[in-house]
Amino acid sequence: MTSLDHGFGPANLIRNKGIGRKRASPLPPLLAQLLARAGQPAIVERAVSRPWASALFEGQRHMVRLRLSGDDFPERGSAFMAGLADAEWMLPDHFVADISVDDGDADMESVWLELSALTIEDW
Repeated sequence: MTSLDHGFGPANLIRNKGIGRKRASPLPPLLAQLLARAGQPAIVERAVSRPWASALFEGQRHMVRLRLSGDDFPERGSAFMAGLADAEWMLPDHFVADISVDDGDADMESVWLELSALTIEDW
């Protein structure tokens, strides 16, 4: 007789281990690439993700608050936003379907940007 292991054994259930193929979150590599694009000094003040799905795709919606500072922050902020939607993002097992700057403001020392991005699992 043949038996199948569907991943529902006690070891998976007791340790709350994911069943099946679990993909890594695309948020950490996306944040690293956003910071690289922004240049230094820049920090991520807040980053949150939530699941997203349509009839055909699964992914995550990300909200990121990024702060750029330093002597050249106005130029870096403009350069960051220029071509953002057309940038190539290298995310394992995911791709960026949409990214935009939703809000932003500047003071004498820095500029902050509210970004939203939609990443989709690449099957």
